[in-house]
Amino acid sequence: MVFVVTIGTDEDSIMKLLTSRSNSQRQQIKAAYKTLHGKDLVGDLQGELGGKFETLVVALMTPPILYDVTSLRNAIKGAGTDEKVLIEILSSRTAQQIKDITAAYRQEFNKNLEEDVTGDTSGHFRRLLVILLQASRQQGVQEGNIEADAQTLFSAGEKKFGTDEEQFITILGNRSTEHLRRVFAAYMKLAGYEMEESIQRETSGGLRDLLLAVVKCARSVPAYFAETLYYSMSGAGTDDQTLIRVMVSRSEVDMLDIRADYRRLFAKSLHSAIQGDTSGDYRKALLLLCGGNDA
Repeated sequence: MVFVVTIGTDEDSIMKLLTSRSNSQRQQIKAAYKTLHGKDLVGDLQGELGGKFETLVVALMTPPILYDVTSLRNAIKGAGTDEKVLIEILSSRTAQQIKDITAAYRQEFNKNLEEDVTGDTSGHFRRLLVILLQASRQQGVQEGNIEADAQTLFSAGEKKFGTDEEQFITILGNRSTEHLRRVFAAYMKLAGYEMEESIQRETSGGLRDLLLAVVKCARSVPAYFAETLYYSMSGAGTDDQTLIRVMVSRSEVDMLDIRADYRRLFAKSLHSAIQGDTSGDYRKALLLLCGGNDA
């Protein structure tokens, strides 16, 4: 199905069409539009729409890997670094996705993602980001190392005056998620604290946020994103960039699981949170992406 964008665009039709199609179908619509009208659909939409709704529609029209790549590039270039974007994408994507992102980044911007990240970050935070960019976590569970890893983490943090961040980075950055879940259980028995509590106490700044994201994603990626969405809408104002990025990037991946975890963790539905925190066509489109209301 192809539509013509005209002055006084019917936002409802655009919204329903784009949110009810997969990203690959949207790419087909974009190509067919170009063939029929000789124009770029995204450019025409941008000319007609505005604000957050426009940002959301453009995100929906972007292929997933390219969307991640563009988000990372925007987080790095210019003054300052948007650490939140680096943390969210690099801690939650699969090894194959990270490899695809690195290749697509080079193709799109003719730049090396690892070099750009290292040039824009520093210290232990940079070291862990670089490890995650290698996308070379160990496979499976090393039964013989579970207790040793838990003990190493305990000795590097709670048991020590000061913190040996290097040990946290090495173990959390290189072990498989299945292995880490077993280490977290062993750590809890040993230290009497959840891994997240120790990280909160023992580290700070960007490194703390990145370590927490790695731990939370090892436990459950949907729960991590449910929490990310919750904090994007809690407090004064809405972090619309994060809200759009997560809703778009997870809409075809694990949205049902995210909704279930949101309900479980925060005793309200994601649908009702979006309803209460946004407005207009932007709200309607987000609600369509969300799907049902788990009230």
